[in-house]
Amino acid sequence: MNLLIVSNNPKRGSFRDRIGGYLDIMAAHGITPTVEVPDRSLVKRIHQYRQMDRYDVVLLHKKSLPLFDAAFFKPRKAKVIFNYDDAIMFNNRGIPTRTHGQRFRRSLRAADVVLVGSSYLAQQAAPYHDNIRILPLGLNTNKYRCGTRKQDGKVRLVWVGRPVTLGYLEQLKPVIRELAGQYPSLVLRLVCEEFIDIEGVAIEKIQWTPEIRYRALAEADIGLAPLPDNPFTRGKCTFKVLEYSASGLPVVASPVGTNVDHVKDGVTGHLAATPDQWLQKLRILLDNPALRSDMGAQGREYAREFDSAIVGEKFCDLILQTARGSL
Repeated sequence: MNLLIVSNNPKRGSFRDRIGGYLDIMAAHGITPTVEVPDRSLVKRIHQYRQMDRYDVVLLHKKSLPLFDAAFFKPRKAKVIFNYDDAIMFNNRGIPTRTHGQRFRRSLRAADVVLVGSSYLAQQAAPYHDNIRILPLGLNTNKYRCGTRKQDGKVRLVWVGRPVTLGYLEQLKPVIRELAGQYPSLVLRLVCEEFIDIEGVAIEKIQWTPEIRYRALAEADIGLAPLPDNPFTRGKCTFKVLEYSASGLPVVASPVGTNVDHVKDGVTGHLAATPDQWLQKLRILLDNPALRSDMGAQGREYAREFDSAIVGEKFCDLILQTARGSL
């Protein structure tokens, strides 16, 4: 079965986490994937689109279609899956602009199946499509290590993310500054490609790479997942929470997006909506190493439910059923 994956940027994290990690599993199921980036040249793009019917299924990855491009998607011999794991119907401030909305609806109309990462994202598509499936993010839990905390008397809060999301951490600056004044052993570890500074806080800056993140998380003590609450962030399928849990870390997170699903409050970590709640929940964990260990172990077991082998099987089944027209 031949699969065409259309993505504007196969190098971005969303592609890696949502599709790239399953290419080997696809091959094992007889699915031959081809990745295409739509060319900027209109003539070349038309040629690309005219090749679509060489494939059984076309997977649109977070591709909101301009008016001209949409004309090439219906009717087609190939079945179309529209796959997204962000609130692409809004801009990044959560505002529903005309352009975002129109392109989003065009992609929905082009699709035989809509594949999303959360119930919130499914709700956004529901008024315009009646064949919506939810598939959560998955991760290779075997690559995440735990039990390798540094024995240097420090307690490490860790945040992993991309430069574009560093602003979400800014809201915690007063909280972390206050905690650093109360807990001299506290260290904030940032695993990213860019960094921030917080006055009075010891910060470890670790350049993110696919491999280094595993060690960087395994050496930490508490995972941080702050998010502001707006229509865009409610669509966030927060991969970092699963990464923390897979690394055996308790998590403190904002009750936004899939944080609400992936943090079992009081079991694998805590949800915190206000600065006072962040202070309270982090103090509980900073004061209690045994609780950190127990919550981390619970989180690791929970993360196994989202192992890429399990999620990948579901993904491949969905692609094959779409090709047969049985979904």
